[in-house]
Amino acid sequence: MKIAENSLKENLTIPNLLSCLRLAVIVPLVMFIIEENYIWAGIMLLISGVSDMFDGMIARRFNQVTQLGKILDPIADKLTLIAVVVSLSVADRAVLCFALVLFVKEMLMLIGGYIMLKKDVRPPASKWYGKTSTVIFYVSVSVIVLVRLIFGIISYPLTIVLFSITTAAMMFSLIMYSRYFLDMIRRKKHISGADDDKDNK
Repeated sequence: MKIAENSLKENLTIPNLLSCLRLAVIVPLVMFIIEENYIWAGIMLLISGVSDMFDGMIARRFNQVTQLGKILDPIADKLTLIAVVVSLSVADRAVLCFALVLFVKEMLMLIGGYIMLKKDVRPPASKWYGKTSTVIFYVSVSVIVLVRLIFGIISYPLTIVLFSITTAAMMFSLIMYSRYFLDMIRRKKHISGADDDKDNK
C-alpha cells in the first residue's frame, strides 16, 4: 500500500498533469477543427502548445522528471500531432499527403519504442530535435488556423509550404531518434555481453 502511495506521489507532478491536460484537449480540438470553429480551435491549440512548453521546463527546473512523464509527454505530442493533422486533412485535402507521412513517422517511433522496451532499454526523455519539430508543428498549425480565422481564406500554397517544413523537421527528428535508439541498444548489448563474460569467469 505504501509503495502504491509513494508511486502516486512521485508521479503526481505538475508536468505530468500538464501532459494529461494536453491529452484532454485533443478531442475538443479535433471537433472544433472539423466544425471549422477556428476561434475555439485556436484556444485549444494555445492551451496544448503552452502546456507542452511549460511541462518540460518545470520538470527540469524543479527536478520533477519521472518515468511516467517520459512516457506521457511523447504520447501527448504524438496523439496531438496525428489528431490535428488528420482532422485538418478532413477539411483540407492538401494536408492529406502530409498526414500520411507524419502518421507513418509516428508509427515507426512507436514501434522503435516498443522494440526498446522488449530489449529492456528504457526510452529516453524527449530530445531537442523532437521538441523542435513539435514547436514547428504548433507554429505551422497556428499560422494556418489564424489565416483562416482572420482572413477567412484557405491558402493552399501556405499550407503546403508550412507542412513541408513541418514534415522535414519531423523526418530529421525520426533520423536522429533512430540513431540514438540504435546506439542505446548497442550499449545495452555491450553491457550485457560484458556481464555474461564476468559471470563465465
